[in-house]
Amino acid sequence: MPTTVDLLVPGRITTRDAIAAAYGCGVQGIEPADEAGKVFVYSDPSAGEEYGYTFDGRAEDDEFGPLYLYTGAGASGPQKPSGRNEALLTHVEKGRELHLFVAAGKVPGSGTLRQRYVGQMVLDPVRPYDVRRGPGQDHVMRDVLVFRFRPAEGTTPAWTEADRVPMATRSGYEIVDPEVVAEHHSTAEAIADIPAGQRKVLRRKGELVTAFAAHLEAAGHRTHSFQIAVEGEPGVLTPDLYDAKDHALYEAKGLTTRASIRMTIGQLADYRRHIPGDEILRVVVLLPSEPGDDLKDLLGEEYVELVYRTADGFAGWPLVYDKL
Repeated sequence: MPTTVDLLVPGRITTRDAIAAAYGCGVQGIEPADEAGKVFVYSDPSAGEEYGYTFDGRAEDDEFGPLYLYTGAGASGPQKPSGRNEALLTHVEKGRELHLFVAAGKVPGSGTLRQRYVGQMVLDPVRPYDVRRGPGQDHVMRDVLVFRFRPAEGTTPAWTEADRVPMATRSGYEIVDPEVVAEHHSTAEAIADIPAGQRKVLRRKGELVTAFAAHLEAAGHRTHSFQIAVEGEPGVLTPDLYDAKDHALYEAKGLTTRASIRMTIGQLADYRRHIPGDEILRVVVLLPSEPGDDLKDLLGEEYVELVYRTADGFAGWPLVYDKL
């Protein structure tokens, strides 16, 4: 019988039952093993396909490195950051290691799923999850928590090309509730295994979006976001904030730099093609401070409006209607 050490070798094929027997836990998709100080996560993208979504899988690397997405627990109704999902959110503060497995076919002659051990992960501490819209087991659309895993320090994950997030089968969009957007951007900061400077920038962006959304709501504007699927591409596009009253889409950055602004212009150009509406969509960059004159000129030439934070509010808002 394999030892516990043998079972947690990246690339090793095992089963949920073998892990349960070795570590004294159950066989659910998110399974805490309290005495062992671990949380086991079993990812099966085909399970989501049954309900019409495919969020699980290896996403494209971002500026902070490799990323794996995992759909949280809860078959019907809105998923909440509680219960088994809370075991993921608290794994660092409770001193539990997070271990990821991916379904790898069935045991020959049996209906039992095999599991390939990918490696030890850590939940992204600044942006631990995204909120997506997807149907539940009852076929009713609901909020789904999609957790964001990073490889733990010293781990070489045993993922393959087959683990990539599946391509979208059709283009379309879903509206993400404004309360969910606010909750996502105000997630408390935890200990991170990413550089402190990068963590600070991400946190600054989240605080900026939360503050500006509250500013808009106080002025009687209704905000939300979008989940945009593009046929033939993996994952979804997720703008930061949409103001329904102004028909304006905002993308925020945690730094007022040329690189950040150039990136935002590209993101807004991509998003604006997919947002519905009879009127011309206004696109706006939201920054933590005032940029220089040349960057303002750049935004103007690209028909991107500018809002930035000041000591007493937000300059550039309300948007000027005779500008465009």
